[in-house]
Amino acid sequence: MRFLLILSLLISASCLAQEAVFHCNKPTVKLAKVEEGATVEHSFIIENKGKRTLIISGYKVACPCTKVYLPKEPIQPGHSVAVKVVFDTNGKSFYQDRTILLTTNCARPEKKLRFKVYVKPKTN
Repeated sequence: MRFLLILSLLISASCLAQEAVFHCNKPTVKLAKVEEGATVEHSFIIENKGKRTLIISGYKVACPCTKVYLPKEPIQPGHSVAVKVVFDTNGKSFYQDRTILLTTNCARPEKKLRFKVYVKPKTN
């Protein structure tokens, strides 16, 4: 009986080790100041450090002013892709702190990316 328990634990551990692993070297970035009305773009580099294909299937943002462009193809083990984020500053001013929640096929499926930017208000 003890042998079966140990065997099932080893099999479970080996299965868990064979998963996609999401890695972003800089998941939070501070961008340069911009004038209100500008469009801000940034690309986060995402690497799959796992043994299975990484799939980013969707995202959530709090405001439609932030658009996210996900990779069209799954990310193979050992490969990297850029996830482009575009932020429209129209109607925004001062410090802006935006979070993007990505949906993945990792063990913990929700991954967070974040950018901060200071938007100088328009002067009349």
